[in-house]
Amino acid sequence: MLSLLDSILSILVIAEFVLGNFANVFIALVNGINWVKKQKLSCADGILTALVVSRICLLWVILLNWYATVFNPGFYSSGVRTIIYIAWVVSNHFSLWFGTSLSILYLLKIANFSSLFFLHLKWKAKRVVLMILLGSLVFLVCHLAVVILEGKMGMNEYKGNSTWVTNLRETVHLSHNTVFTIVYVMPFTLSLMALLLLIFSLWKHLRKMQLSGKGSQDASTKVHVRAMQTVISFLLLFFIYFLAQIISKWNARQNNLVGIFQVLGLLYSASHSFILIWGNRKLRHAILSFPW
Repeated sequence: MLSLLDSILSILVIAEFVLGNFANVFIALVNGINWVKKQKLSCADGILTALVVSRICLLWVILLNWYATVFNPGFYSSGVRTIIYIAWVVSNHFSLWFGTSLSILYLLKIANFSSLFFLHLKWKAKRVVLMILLGSLVFLVCHLAVVILEGKMGMNEYKGNSTWVTNLRETVHLSHNTVFTIVYVMPFTLSLMALLLLIFSLWKHLRKMQLSGKGSQDASTKVHVRAMQTVISFLLLFFIYFLAQIISKWNARQNNLVGIFQVLGLLYSASHSFILIWGNRKLRHAILSFPW
């Protein structure tokens, strides 16, 4: 028999799962149809499509984990837990880094700086994003290695010095939590830097427009503001997700607290896709014409 809190959290999980899948599948379908029609896909649309696909996988993994934890604990053996967690690590990694790459791409495409280094990065925007995604695989490999090691230690019973085994398990667990935290800190820091540079670029642009006696409502200003709104919303939801996952990881014994923060964490995957639809003119037009 489920408690009242578990019932409420389960309803929220299902609602967020349904809404999140609707938004992500919608984005994937719109970009897929445009790709078939035009026989090409822009870099931004390609990253966005990969992002929503990773989030669809992430939402299904979270739902499966919730079902196994709340409704069928007997199914949640040590081996199954490790497999589900590995699936979550992979889908979560690509969800975070594709979102971060989208923020960096906005920065390189929209911001205007006279620095030769920035102009070089702007000219090679696709390559820069690709290198960031490839570099992020280092964090994924390290994370998976620690997860697999901790999973094997949890399934195997080691004989010998029990103190040594306990210390080893504590070291592996601490390493896992440390890697887990770094995995979130790096993309959040990059996204925050992209936002700050966008704000600085907009400030310089507005100052230039004022000195020249022109109005501030030009096309460049509107593009800056739209990109900043998208990145700010991403960072706010990312921070909630980051906080929820860190608290859940470091306080795994408090089941009620973990469940609440897992539900809050789902807001990141479910609601950010709607913000992306609102911030993209093509997607916004498509969803407004969808009822017709």
